[in-house]
Amino acid sequence: MLQRLTTEAGLRAEQDLLASVCKGDQSHGLLFWQPTDRTLVMPRRMARLPNFESACAAVAASGWPVLLRETGGEPVPQSSATINVALVYVAPRSEGDQNRIETAYLRLCQPLLDALVALGGDGSLGEIEGAFCDGRYNVNLDGRKWVGTAQRWRQGLSGTRPVVLVHGAMLMDDERESMAAAVNCFNQECGLEQRVRADSHIALHERFAAESLIERLSRTYRALLAELDVE
Repeated sequence: MLQRLTTEAGLRAEQDLLASVCKGDQSHGLLFWQPTDRTLVMPRRMARLPNFESACAAVAASGWPVLLRETGGEPVPQSSATINVALVYVAPRSEGDQNRIETAYLRLCQPLLDALVALGGDGSLGEIEGAFCDGRYNVNLDGRKWVGTAQRWRQGLSGTRPVVLVHGAMLMDDERESMAAAVNCFNQECGLEQRVRADSHIALHERFAAESLIERLSRTYRALLAELDVE
C-alpha cells in the first residue's frame, strides 16, 4: 500500500502512473509513497535563477540536496517525514472544463478533511501565511498547513478526454524547522524575497497518532475512483 522510494523514484512513479492511464492501460491509479531521502524539490525553471549553483551547494551542505521537477510551483522539502498521495483518473464526460480543476482538488482534499474531523481536528482549506508552496487548496489542521497539493493534466487516449494527476504531500512527523530553514536558505542565496515560517506548518503526529490513516484513505480513494469508472 505505502511504497518507500527515493524522491526521484517517487516522482517518476507518479509520472509513470499518469502515462499508463493516458495510454488506456488502466482506467485510474492510486499511489502512496514515502521518501527514503531528503530533497528540496523545485521547478526546473529555477535553475535559471542568479546564484542557483551556490544556492544548491548551500542547501545540500545543510542536508537538503536539490532535485528538479518538470512541473511548476515553488521549492518543496521532501523527506521521510512526508507521505505523498497521487490520484490519477480520466475526467468524467459530465464535468465541464471550468469545474475540472476545482473538482480534482476536492476529490483529493475532502477525504483528508474528513479524516481530520474523525480524529477530532479542525480541518480547513486555504492559504496560510508563511507556508512554503502556499495555495488555495492547502489542507490545514488547526489553522496551520498540513498538506500541500498540486495537479497536472494530460490528454488521454486519442486526445478525447483529459487525464489528471492530483497530488498531496502530507507532513506526518515534525521536521518543520529544518524544512523551513532549507527553503529560506535557498531563497536567500538566490536573492528571492519570500521567507517561510516553521510554525505556519503542522505535522499530523504532533496532534494525533493516526496509525491507520493511510489504510482509511486508501479505501476511500479506491471507492471514489471506482465510482468514476462507472460514469
